[in-house]
Amino acid sequence: MNWYGRSLASAGLAALAGLGFLSAQAQAQAYPTRSITMIVPFAAGGPTDVIARIVTGHMAQTLGQSIIVENVVGAGGTTATTRASKAANDGYTLITGHMGTHAASVPLYPKLAYHPEKDFEPVGLLAGTPILILARKDFPPKDLKEFITYVKANESKVNAAHAGVGSVSNVSCELLNSIMGVKPIGVPFNGTGPAMNALVGGQVDYMCDQIVNAVPQVNGGTIKAYAVATAERNPSLPNVPTTTEAGLPAFQAQAWNAIFAPKGTPPDVVAKLNGAVVKALDDEGVRKRLLDLGSVIPAAADRTPAALGTLVKNEIAKWTPVLKAVN
Repeated sequence: MNWYGRSLASAGLAALAGLGFLSAQAQAQAYPTRSITMIVPFAAGGPTDVIARIVTGHMAQTLGQSIIVENVVGAGGTTATTRASKAANDGYTLITGHMGTHAASVPLYPKLAYHPEKDFEPVGLLAGTPILILARKDFPPKDLKEFITYVKANESKVNAAHAGVGSVSNVSCELLNSIMGVKPIGVPFNGTGPAMNALVGGQVDYMCDQIVNAVPQVNGGTIKAYAVATAERNPSLPNVPTTTEAGLPAFQAQAWNAIFAPKGTPPDVVAKLNGAVVKALDDEGVRKRLLDLGSVIPAAADRTPAALGTLVKNEIAKWTPVLKAVN
């Protein structure tokens, strides 16, 4: 082929490449053209599920397409997260992850099939969720100091419920138990919702849980709350002391929930999804529902994809030495 033929061929390839680029741009601008699947890695009714449904309900209005929540349980949320990491990176399969699935999972699962930083595009932070120390309503200790004394004295008899290894309830209670110097019997469930039901039913003794899952039960007297693991009391449970006030200042823990997309999802699609998240969190109705459950709504600067990426990196660094220390 002479230089003229080669030039024509090169021009043709360049044109095709340009058309491909324009086509990708057009698809991103048109997105979404069909319903979106939001994977929630825990059972329906748990804190992650509740927050996901509140926020995605408003996001669907902004995006003009339905968002179908699909609950996929197992292995502390890593089963669903693995599936999400391998989904098509077209913006039609997302996941609502949290501190457990996208940070604590790294030190907890040496053979984890995904990496939170490498296999996902951060979309946006939805809410912070303070951790509560909870117990069945007839658990003998009256306050946190009595709770610590009682658990230490009955270590081989008491049990602690959680939503599976690597879940927020598991990780936060591992930290609590480590601080108390105890190893109670662990009772795993397929999600925090079932674990909470067991606590309400008196089938388990205590658990650490996100406040979103506990406010109605605490206010209704079906379970008791010993303390909230934050620096300040939570407005949704003003009578529950902080761990500092209750005598255990070393236990500080707050979880979070956020939306992620598979790695390689187009930046324009991520930006459009993030815009829908921001708009939802600015909506008074959404804010009220989240605040009534005890959630902490992130500041504007913390809602960007970049800020979420930094949070994931910092959380992995924070929880890795903690969880390795408690084995």
